[in-house]
Amino acid sequence: MAQSKIEWTESTWNPITGCNKVSPGCKNCYAERMALRLQAMGQQNYANGFELTLHEHMLERPLQWKKSQMIFVNSMSDLFHESIPLNYIQRVFDVMNRAHWHQYQILTKRSERLADVSSSLNWGPNIWMGVSVETQKYAYRIDHLRQTDAHIKFLSLEPLLGPLTNLDLKGISWVIVGGESGPKARSLRKEWVIEIRDQCLTTKTPFFFKQWGGRNKKKSGRLLQGTTWDQMPISLIDSVALPVPT
Repeated sequence: MAQSKIEWTESTWNPITGCNKVSPGCKNCYAERMALRLQAMGQQNYANGFELTLHEHMLERPLQWKKSQMIFVNSMSDLFHESIPLNYIQRVFDVMNRAHWHQYQILTKRSERLADVSSSLNWGPNIWMGVSVETQKYAYRIDHLRQTDAHIKFLSLEPLLGPLTNLDLKGISWVIVGGESGPKARSLRKEWVIEIRDQCLTTKTPFFFKQWGGRNKKKSGRLLQGTTWDQMPISLIDSVALPVPT
């Protein structure tokens, strides 16, 4: 388990590392930069850099963590990458169901494969599923997400690279918005964020504004019109909470 600085989670778990770019949001991938840095530092799990790598020795780690955690699954890869065997994805889901005292957050840009294999997966109530949408062109990923049996379905609109109008939020439990950060960060416009926030308010969908981003994300901050937006689907979290084993 790695403690995470990501504002909307607590820890990360990476039974797979490495990926490849599939859409504009991947252009300045933070995971790729981090993987290459860890490779240079001699970190064993990143001996292959950012090449897709399965780490079977990491599979059962959540079973060893007795304190309940909000866990971002595969922060350094995409669980629904086309080269990951279905039986390996099922093994990841098996661990998440057995270590049921944690909440798990999964994100993908490969929504077509997610929809294709969803019926072959055991969607425990503690497994959240999200899709990344960076521009209107990729809003179709939300429809694929709706086809799954995940109890909590969420959107990560990050890095937001353009306006997203008339979002269909039916069946969506949570919306995260954020700007890109890093040395080559693309700009985020305030009106794009406000429009999404207002759509969430209208539909009573919890809204989380992660960051403005930019070269210095700490300086840019997280305030939107003077307010920090940290809404989460708390009632849903409470409804699926299970006791931690002693």
